[in-house]
Amino acid sequence: MIDDVLKRIKPVSKDVAEQARERQNQLTKPPGSLGRLESMSIQLAAIQNTLTPQVRGAVAVFAADHGVTEAGVSAFPKAVTEQMVLNFLGGGAAINALAKVADAELLVVDAGVDADFHEHSQLLQRKVARGSRNFLEAPALSLVELKQALQLGIDVADRFADAGRTVLIGGDMGIGNTTPAAALTAVFTGRSVSEVTGRGTGVDDAGLARKITVIEQGLAKHQPDASKPLDALAQVGGLEIAALTGFYLGAAARGVAVILDGFIVTSAALVAAAVAPAVKDYFFASHTSQEPGHMLQLGKLELTPLFDLGMRLGEGTGGVLALPMLKSAAAVLGEMA
Repeated sequence: MIDDVLKRIKPVSKDVAEQARERQNQLTKPPGSLGRLESMSIQLAAIQNTLTPQVRGAVAVFAADHGVTEAGVSAFPKAVTEQMVLNFLGGGAAINALAKVADAELLVVDAGVDADFHEHSQLLQRKVARGSRNFLEAPALSLVELKQALQLGIDVADRFADAGRTVLIGGDMGIGNTTPAAALTAVFTGRSVSEVTGRGTGVDDAGLARKITVIEQGLAKHQPDASKPLDALAQVGGLEIAALTGFYLGAAARGVAVILDGFIVTSAALVAAAVAPAVKDYFFASHTSQEPGHMLQLGKLELTPLFDLGMRLGEGTGGVLALPMLKSAAAVLGEMA
């Protein structure tokens, strides 16, 4: 399944990128005077293989629970995951408000929430399991669960691409998910656990120390290897992180751009880039999260964020805020004289 997707991930067009660069230098402005808008437009053109790229955005918020919450790594109980999914479906969350402003289609994806939901037009129910396992005791995901979660993400990317969406944003919801995200970040950046681990939803000093210890113990138990990225994902990851990994690989396979949000989703981007390095050219980094490991993630991916608003919510909120910037970049390239 993954092999088929990987075969379809092609490098972005260097020829179109050069044509877009030449056009930028011919537009009615001093060359380079629009700064990052110019480089963004060139990257969009290369991804879409056209000098008139289009930006039609969609955001998928992948939700799942985490067994590692049993180790006391979060300030909130895992029941909050279910409550926030209901908030998304009721239209009351930050991502609802911001997606509406950005004219982005919103889909909530139940990848592994330990709760049952009624049918809803904005909810895709593809529960792989009722949460991951506590990685202090066993691998977080079985290989079967890993494959199902990856396929879920690929299917969501295909769904959006089939609907004509050209820029995809991944969001996350899962109490405790900064713990597996930090574990994966330590694996793929080679940095220490203490460097990449933050307070998540707001643990105190004792909670942060406990969280760091839990991650260190999990890494010592499983010895995840960055050269075997999917194995590492199964050992210390989570269902929504695995689904996001598939989502990014699936988007690149369809020639669709991706805007990264914050710390959780970028941990999935690290895995995707380790599996298929060409996927990095499809990424735009939206913002700088307040989680300390986020800039280390972006450094590993060689990405520069577009803004820093002191955000650390997740849900895809930073990603949708970047959509108007990409729309502006595309308009500059395609519409200026």
